[in-house]
Amino acid sequence: MLNPYSQKNYWKVFTLLIIFVNVALNYTCIAQNAKRPNIVFIMSDDHAYQAISAYDHTLIETPNIDRIAKKGMLFTNACVTNSICAPSRATILTGKHSHKNGKVDNVSAFDTNNVTFPQLLQKAGYQTAMFGKLHFGNSPKGFDQFKILPDQGNYYNPDFITKQEGNIKVSGYVTDIITDMTLDWLQKERKKDKPFMLMYLHKAPHRSWLMAERHMKAFTQKKFLEPATLFDSHEGMPAAEVAQMNIHGNMGWAGDSKVNPEIMDELGLKEIGVDKIRYKAEIGRLDTPQKANFDAAYKPVMDEFKKRYPTMTDKDLAKWQYQRYMQDYLGTIKSVDENVGRVLDYLEANNLMDNTIIVYTSDQGFYLGEHGWFDKRFVYDQSFKTPLLISWGNHIKAGSKSDVLVQNLDFAQTFLDIAGVKQPADMQGKSLLPVLTGNMKNWKRDAVYYHYYEHPSEHNVNRHYAAECIKKCGAIRFMFLKNHLRIAN
Repeated sequence: MLNPYSQKNYWKVFTLLIIFVNVALNYTCIAQNAKRPNIVFIMSDDHAYQAISAYDHTLIETPNIDRIAKKGMLFTNACVTNSICAPSRATILTGKHSHKNGKVDNVSAFDTNNVTFPQLLQKAGYQTAMFGKLHFGNSPKGFDQFKILPDQGNYYNPDFITKQEGNIKVSGYVTDIITDMTLDWLQKERKKDKPFMLMYLHKAPHRSWLMAERHMKAFTQKKFLEPATLFDSHEGMPAAEVAQMNIHGNMGWAGDSKVNPEIMDELGLKEIGVDKIRYKAEIGRLDTPQKANFDAAYKPVMDEFKKRYPTMTDKDLAKWQYQRYMQDYLGTIKSVDENVGRVLDYLEANNLMDNTIIVYTSDQGFYLGEHGWFDKRFVYDQSFKTPLLISWGNHIKAGSKSDVLVQNLDFAQTFLDIAGVKQPADMQGKSLLPVLTGNMKNWKRDAVYYHYYEHPSEHNVNRHYAAECIKKCGAIRFMFLKNHLRIAN
């Protein structure tokens, strides 16, 4: 037995003590990390809640996305602060409204002095990664690893900006590739002794909708139920009347409906904007086998259209363009759902579900023919509201539903809260932790605020702001436009 007072043994005892303290500290650190939940944030681009079967089975079945709701909570009143891509993403990252974070539209630069929740999580010991579409900037802060699409990105054989490899081009279909990158990171780079925060961000179903080869033949033959307001006249609504989001009249023939530019010229179809450029930019990226599969699926559709066109009325053309829109838009969602399933399968197979909060959402909603429109921007339900499904092991009651008002403004504070990280005082959202865990006595919100800024711009949607308030009689939304008050349900 060592005598600690012996000069001979003093340094042996001291060394053993240092080793013991280090082991204890490391064990404590590992134990603390193991308790902190992992975060998987899944976001698609322009994914309408109407196109998720957990909300509505009319258009498409999305069994894998639905798995998140079945294991957790589905939100029926999730909404955005500004229904357009880059500002929505800036709000998610910063937890601040557009006028506070400075990213009010797709054109203005993002102020990189903003502190984002990934930076705070990384500083707190989380391993962080982002794969897919960010939409602004090429070096996101707070990430140990990232591979992101430049700007909007492409559906086929896309380019990526990466943290370690520089700019690369990857062969294949973008939704599959983003998932491959995500799974590769989970399998090879994830550190099992640290909690992780993963942002898995899809380009689909953003315009111009181009589905995977494996879905082209089936989806180009599908027929979809038309919305009741497909031929909305917008009578008495001057701002809606001048908006340029009509499926027939503002949607492109080539880039959107996939009518070959040569057929456009043959039929005398008027080009809308940079329609042909959009077509050539996307279809021109297809390699020889990909183009052969595209032609095999779309040529019969175009041959039939050429035959019918001489006798088609404007209403017939609107109906035809609606079907083409739904076929391509929903076809891209099919592959999103398949790939979300791949990620969920990995998490389940590796026993990560219990201690991982999984979020599925979109950067905003989208019009699928309602009011005769495509795109987003206007603060009606289809644009303002967004899908939100969250699971988190036993922390959330399986199959639960919430109708409380929540916004994309809330994600940053929610993630910081569940990670035990102090929230900056200038963040403007609310942590959803009380809602998720059923502790509603710690939750209160009576209203949310919306503001759209991007005008003059594509689609000609006027600037407007809105407030939605929850009363005993339900939700009431007021839209303020050119000093006129209008109920905007």
